[in-house]
Amino acid sequence: MQPIKIAIIGTGNCASSLIQGIEYYRGKSKEESVGLLHWKINGYAPGDIVISAAFDIDRRKVGKDVHEAIFQPPNCTVKFAETMPPANVSVSMGAILDGCADHMKNYDEKYTFVPSDHPEPDKKKVIGILKDSGTEIVLNYLPVGSEKATRFYAECALEAGVALINNIPVFIAGDPQWAEKFKRSNIPIIGDDIKSQMGATIIHRALANLFAKRGVKIDNTYQLNTGGNTDFLNMMDKNRLSSKKQSKTEAVKSVMGEQPDDRKIHIGPSDYVPWLNDNKVAFIRMEGRIFGNVPMNLELRLSVEDSPNSAGAAIDCIRLCKLALDRNIGGVLAAPSAFYCKRPPVQYTDDAAFSMIENFISNGRFN
Repeated sequence: MQPIKIAIIGTGNCASSLIQGIEYYRGKSKEESVGLLHWKINGYAPGDIVISAAFDIDRRKVGKDVHEAIFQPPNCTVKFAETMPPANVSVSMGAILDGCADHMKNYDEKYTFVPSDHPEPDKKKVIGILKDSGTEIVLNYLPVGSEKATRFYAECALEAGVALINNIPVFIAGDPQWAEKFKRSNIPIIGDDIKSQMGATIIHRALANLFAKRGVKIDNTYQLNTGGNTDFLNMMDKNRLSSKKQSKTEAVKSVMGEQPDDRKIHIGPSDYVPWLNDNKVAFIRMEGRIFGNVPMNLELRLSVEDSPNSAGAAIDCIRLCKLALDRNIGGVLAAPSAFYCKRPPVQYTDDAAFSMIENFISNGRFN
């Protein structure tokens, strides 16, 4: 089979885990491949994915082979791939726009971005790189709050005729005007804001769904998240957080039965703790009432490496996007967006979305 060619926008921790994972699973058997949601999708295994292009704005990464760039500061995720042979793909200078928050300049270089002095590309140059490299799918890994930069690359994807997986909470798939553009061009898109394989949001959703099914009225709930990677440092600027909080909150509220007042549900990134590095520590509390109006509460603490957790979902999204390309299906892919993203255009329960995905893989239909 021909490899699936992908371009990476932002070679940070999440990209590092995804790219390491492609090499880690390459050549492994199904029995050896622990940690995958799907071993193969339409015949494509993780090792069938190759990096065709990459963009970043950090001087420590631009110009380097992408397999070298993913281990440069400020990346701090775990290194789990034993060997990373050269990819023979250099990281191109990306467009900065609003991708680098001003407050991050106040931190030590090992924690934050150091913009390169390479000239920023215009749309024509990015489109040229995507076309010349044979890229089929673009993955957006820009920092949260990169509204202008995300739309810049979404336009590049459309004009280059390549699919888009929008991993961040800037609403492209969920914006009717953008969704219509991808549909009109018959180009697949999955989004917005990727769920981790076993992250705080998916666990919170599962618990909220359980409460609803068991007849427990939820009165109050919160999800507090802390971490030490650049994602959490970037989100110290509360002005960049509105879409992230909206995305995470809607993901949980959508599976609740009777929803609590907005004042009684708090979900979102909470603090930056540098020594945690890429480890995310999440705290979930749910207060409710059971039979006889008797109160109960549940508390949960989750500790997990944030970026490999994200890559477990992304590697499926890539292959589902490729499947849509092979079947000439464009527009928002509803089931993958609902199952793998926090803020899809249409929210389904995880069980329903998973069944839709299995139907799509087996017979090309989402219902």
